[in-house]
Amino acid sequence: MKASVIATFFGVFLTYAYAAKEATKKTKKAKLYVPQIDCDVKAGKIINPEFIAKCPPGCQDVKYHVYGTDIYASFSSVCSAAIHSGIIDNTGGKILVQKVASHSGYRGSFSNGVRSLSLPRWRESFLVAEGKPRKGVTYPSTLEYSSSKSTVVKSGNTVGKEYQTSPVPIPTTQIATTTPTQMTTTTDPVTTTPKPTTTPATTRTTTVAAAAKSRPALHRVRDTGSSSIHPAYSSVVAAASRQIQAAQGRRQNTAFRGTSTSSNNRNILRPSTGIQRQEPVAAFQKPARSPVHLAMETDLWKPGLSFFDTGFSSKEELNTKPLESRTQGNPNCKVDLSFLIDGSWSIGKRRFQIQKQFLSNVVEALDVGSAGPLMGIIQYGNNPSTEFNLKTYTNSKDIRNAIEKIPQKGGLSNVGRALSFVNKNFFLDANGNRGGAPNVVVVMVDGWPTDKVEEASRLARESGINIFFVTIEGAAENEKQNVIEPDFVDKAVCRTNGFYSINVPSWFSLHKAVQPLVKRVCDTNRLVCSKTCLNSADIGFVIDGSSSVGTDNFRTVLQFVANISKEFEISDTDTRIGAVQYTYEQRLEFGFDKYSSKQDILSAIKRISYWSGGTSTGAAISYASEQLFNKSKPNKRKIMIVITDGRSYDDVRVPAMTAHQNGVIAYSIGIAWAAQDELEAIATDPDKEHSFFVDEFDNLYQFVNQLIQNICTEFNSQPRN
Repeated sequence: MKASVIATFFGVFLTYAYAAKEATKKTKKAKLYVPQIDCDVKAGKIINPEFIAKCPPGCQDVKYHVYGTDIYASFSSVCSAAIHSGIIDNTGGKILVQKVASHSGYRGSFSNGVRSLSLPRWRESFLVAEGKPRKGVTYPSTLEYSSSKSTVVKSGNTVGKEYQTSPVPIPTTQIATTTPTQMTTTTDPVTTTPKPTTTPATTRTTTVAAAAKSRPALHRVRDTGSSSIHPAYSSVVAAASRQIQAAQGRRQNTAFRGTSTSSNNRNILRPSTGIQRQEPVAAFQKPARSPVHLAMETDLWKPGLSFFDTGFSSKEELNTKPLESRTQGNPNCKVDLSFLIDGSWSIGKRRFQIQKQFLSNVVEALDVGSAGPLMGIIQYGNNPSTEFNLKTYTNSKDIRNAIEKIPQKGGLSNVGRALSFVNKNFFLDANGNRGGAPNVVVVMVDGWPTDKVEEASRLARESGINIFFVTIEGAAENEKQNVIEPDFVDKAVCRTNGFYSINVPSWFSLHKAVQPLVKRVCDTNRLVCSKTCLNSADIGFVIDGSSSVGTDNFRTVLQFVANISKEFEISDTDTRIGAVQYTYEQRLEFGFDKYSSKQDILSAIKRISYWSGGTSTGAAISYASEQLFNKSKPNKRKIMIVITDGRSYDDVRVPAMTAHQNGVIAYSIGIAWAAQDELEAIATDPDKEHSFFVDEFDNLYQFVNQLIQNICTEFNSQPRN
């Protein structure tokens, strides 16, 4: 009996022991459960100070922004930061995340297929590591996110949200114990996280007004009551201040530090999405503050960024004298201007807003009008699209309003594709191109293009377009290996003398480039790229009308002449066309000053009647030199294109040499029985680039593109400083 009781007791004990062991296993399994997060989840949105999470595949996308390198700002995508650091790849995986205190100077870089952005300072940071648990640390199986419950406050025409938040328990060794609780508003999507003190703050919901009253201004660059507003922005700041005062009435935003006042963040309605939310405002937009104060500096920024340290010389300082209002625009700056703005995901939404403010300031400085500069904007990403063209708006006010409404496209930075688009589609008469005004393109680039620009730029320049590049935060030394086309700026602009390129070291100093850019764009005397191979010549055709040509072949020759002529920009101030027909005798069909439009020229070529007779090519060259090129304009290149189908009855060498000495560039086109030695004697050196031969008239068309390319190559090789 006793043995039976002992056996029963022992059996029960084993049963309970097994049950306890299984329970322990289940508990361990529960502790090892790793929560999964989405690609767009930002570290600042998660409250847990340290956690392990699993990222899904496919997070290597340019729209999931990353700020910093090694140490990341809290509003970075956690998974994209892990890919950037090399902890995981685009197939996903487990990562360990540790929250740390703020970091000074987040450095942007390109690594593992992810482009991270630079940032002067942010209130909270995080580190990523391989997803292995640290000994003695218990990791949450469910992540805690800050609440998004909001209270909506209307102010004028803007609507803002202040989000309910929870404190983030960061180890006390990482923060100062005397730091008071503050609210931190991050960018898209909005995450507000109080910085903890030694006593954790309770979760609460506040309105915008309440937040403004309780928000201490700890990181001020200058006293807000000082008169340190940069003169160039005094009017902008004053206007913004009046708008805020009208919307908010007499409400004052008081700061706890001393007696100074501090404006809270403005509430912005973003036109790109229609979503109403509170965002940081670019320094140029912030009311009643010096523009040197970065947006949200009282919450996010700390000293360390030299806002005006941009490297520009004093000769190109911002013009502090406001321009007088003109109804017709500035007549001293008559240019047709296109801005290519960077809408790629790599710049982020905040920098896109800074870019738009820069454009708005440029428009104000230009003084747009029908008698002055006209302006259109093309936004590029994967593909370019026209926001508005030259004739859409004819005053600065309307353009600035239109700029404010431009949403960000996203995508890559395909600058080459955008330049091709401009060349083919933008500067058309139907879009407001005025013909007599220089065509100018200003390309805004963050970092580097994601496609090649050299060929597209060359074709644009040869079409008479002046190309300026404004590059912001270019590639670092360790990133240059990722650039598809090294030295892309030098390959894109007309000349590499620095006139056509402006490099800005930081987005936050972009405003300093306004006046240098406007000064250069308006310097029409130096816009020599507008005098290109296609609009800077007097071209005279010397056409063989001898009996050996025949009527049908003569019509083929005229079509060849028309095909060449229509590729050039023809007007009184651009390229001009003249024609001479010869046999034994010579006849002026029309001179350079006869027709001033492309259509008139093509019609005149079509009307030339076949003459018939002998072949005196030498006499024809002398006649063309006297009747055409002696009346050429001094600033025009003189190009003679001689077409012949046989050997000349007279000498061609002396007339050709005389023409060369008088500055005429001669091209010879030989057909069928033309003599090679005469073609070389007629042609300007080097002969191979200025003489062509074809065995049949029907094959003349093959030389149209080659002839134009040689004309343009020769033009672009000449120094034009």
